[in-house]
Amino acid sequence: MQIFFSVGEPSGDLHGANLIAALRARRPDIECVGYGGPRMAAAGCRLHTDLTALAVMWLLRVLANLHKFLGLLYRADRYFREHKPEAVVLIDYPGFNWWIAKRAKARGIPVFYYSPPQIWAWANWRVKKMRRYVDHVLCGLPFEEKWFRDRGCRATFVGHPYFDEVRRQPLDSRFMDSLRRTGSSLVTILPGSRTKEVEDNLKFFLQAAAGIRQRVPDVRFAIAAFKPRQAEFAAGKVAEAGLDIPVYVGRTPELIALADCCMAVSGSVSLELLYHAKPTVILYWISSFAYAVQGYFRHTAYITLVNLLVAKELFPKKFVPYDPATDVTGEVLFPEYLTCQDRSREIADQIVAWLVNPGLRQARVEQLEALRERVAHGGASAHAADYILAALAVGAIDDRPSRAA
Repeated sequence: MQIFFSVGEPSGDLHGANLIAALRARRPDIECVGYGGPRMAAAGCRLHTDLTALAVMWLLRVLANLHKFLGLLYRADRYFREHKPEAVVLIDYPGFNWWIAKRAKARGIPVFYYSPPQIWAWANWRVKKMRRYVDHVLCGLPFEEKWFRDRGCRATFVGHPYFDEVRRQPLDSRFMDSLRRTGSSLVTILPGSRTKEVEDNLKFFLQAAAGIRQRVPDVRFAIAAFKPRQAEFAAGKVAEAGLDIPVYVGRTPELIALADCCMAVSGSVSLELLYHAKPTVILYWISSFAYAVQGYFRHTAYITLVNLLVAKELFPKKFVPYDPATDVTGEVLFPEYLTCQDRSREIADQIVAWLVNPGLRQARVEQLEALRERVAHGGASAHAADYILAALAVGAIDDRPSRAA
């Protein structure tokens, strides 16, 4: 049995590697091939190319790399025609993966979308593509199954794959012991896994750090970098700002576990922060043009997965973007800023409030722990592997539910 993967994000590479391990544990004869990243290769996937090296954002960057994507699409289509794998598994990375799904369906190959893109939040019209080109949607969030099924897709909730990873992450106790200091609070800065995210957001975190240190002089900071080049960039920006903040590569789990609270770029890392119950402020800075565009397409008040998990109304008829300054419900666990402005002062204010008021911080920790008990269960990789193999065993007959009126 051969399964073709198409994965283009660093987080998807991680989820793909875990899914491959679960599939091969059940069927050692499975051959995994296709597009992915280094973690998938280490798990035994025969990569045709490292697609995670092309993890790009926004339209202009996509257009600049269009010839590369078209070449990879042609190569995948030729592979489908000549080898016809038993299934194609897509993980996130919308845009390119819609093309892959379309070509696989044209070749009669069943398509599974594991950890699907959040089209319910940003682009609900794309559900037509999901219905047309994808046979099985393996949902990571509890509410997604109903949302997709109501729109005519075959969907099942398997759990979020990120929790599989955080539950098994080993923590380096020696490293953690070296950073512990009695009576000195630590704020961990998580500037994102994409270079563009780091370039756009880190400066605001550093401005917030400077403001926090003015009011809490003994506070410590640490930056968790995803790649060495990003760490070099971060170290340069720290030096320019005249701050004393160490930068670490490959130490995200330890730095989160050690932190009293965090500042982070929006992304799946919010689920890791939930797992460790760390009070966090979320930032995602974009250009004024991008901000205007997202306001047109956006359908949810929140951008952070943790906040979506506790939202009383996911898709309000009267949509108003969340603003921490006007939050009076206490529903939102991670204050978040999707913005085209400098919100470093507001970020600093929230972090300082947690640092100087242990009771306030502990109350947020307890809220996060309660949510963790409800949703942060492992097993997504195993559930997805079982579903894929069972569906292939019965021929993946198209019995998807009828579209809701």
